[in-house]
Amino acid sequence: MWLNNIRIVLPDGVLEHGSLCIDQHRIVDIVEGPGPGARANGHMPNGHRLTAIPGIIDMHGDMLEREIEPRPGAHFPFEMAVNELDKRLACNGVTTAYAAISFAEGKPRKDIRSEEHARDIITTTNRMRESLLVDMRIHARFEVTNQHAPPILSELIEANQVQLISLTDHTPGQGQYRDLERYIQQMSEWRKMTSDTAEVITMERIRESQARPPAWDVVRDITRMATQQGLIIASHDDDSVEKVDMMANMGVTISEFPVTVEAAHEARRHGMSIVMGAPNAMRGVSHSGNLSALDAIAAGVVDMLASDYHPAAMLQAAIMVVRRGLLPLHEAVKLISTNAAHALGMAGQGSIAIGNYADLALVDMTPHHLHPRVRATFRYGSPIFMDHDLMHYASLN
Repeated sequence: MWLNNIRIVLPDGVLEHGSLCIDQHRIVDIVEGPGPGARANGHMPNGHRLTAIPGIIDMHGDMLEREIEPRPGAHFPFEMAVNELDKRLACNGVTTAYAAISFAEGKPRKDIRSEEHARDIITTTNRMRESLLVDMRIHARFEVTNQHAPPILSELIEANQVQLISLTDHTPGQGQYRDLERYIQQMSEWRKMTSDTAEVITMERIRESQARPPAWDVVRDITRMATQQGLIIASHDDDSVEKVDMMANMGVTISEFPVTVEAAHEARRHGMSIVMGAPNAMRGVSHSGNLSALDAIAAGVVDMLASDYHPAAMLQAAIMVVRRGLLPLHEAVKLISTNAAHALGMAGQGSIAIGNYADLALVDMTPHHLHPRVRATFRYGSPIFMDHDLMHYASLN
């Protein structure tokens, strides 16, 4: 099948007017101008005004838990939530997504982030994986202060139910929540409680954490097991040079959402891949008041963007980076595709190149659109999403 007369974002530049051929799930040819035989053999012979980019790879998205529990206490079936998120991802150009599932500390059994629910969500997602549009993988978020999580997490790792692990610590007063005053304010707004109540809960949580510090020997056992299984390990919300150094010594190769530029530079020194939030980049500011993704990109310490909590932000953030003059288009696209593929060991994916899998998104970037729009998404050369505009145009050609 030929995708004809499109703009193609290649690893080293942009082919303004080209065509590419897909056969047996892979890209087998890329040519300048119209492709031979496209009109006769392709069921989408003319790309019209579209730009082809590699399928977006999202290594950290928290959306599945929110699909299951869109309002506090209002739970929906896991299978339904996975299917709904799958569709959202596909229509936003995502072809590979790591669903970030939390093993949070001290959550009651009914809480969506309890260890029991985390295990059920992970096994359900893996059971459905072959039937989904997007290649949905599991990113286990190991809260290092949670002493109940290691046995369950070890069981899941041994059963090949996890593809990525991150070490997290959401204790107020450090990491993402270094600014206690801001944390208390956000907690008050999010949970609809008075600031005094939020402060009491926060200080109690800090006291509990100080009484039960992370068992780092147990954390090291988990990271050692994960490494032996060939899993990638990430750290979360690194806030200091010392924290980065400790994570590096435990085999961490990805630094997620460093909260200071000093931590980001130290992660770079260790050869870690650095991730920032796409919503942060798109909005131009961290919602937690930490390091701005745009500032980090300008400083040259960002390798990839992650959806964090909003999948549509991936493409939009990459284009915003271009419009602000921080990177050319082909380099900005690497933030949401190529660099993640490299960091996660995804051979044959993440870039438009002959021999690679045909994971692609066709994007409408015409000037009159304030925000680019995905018109079609292909995974392994098969369309998993195509909107009415493109279907109508293709039928006329």
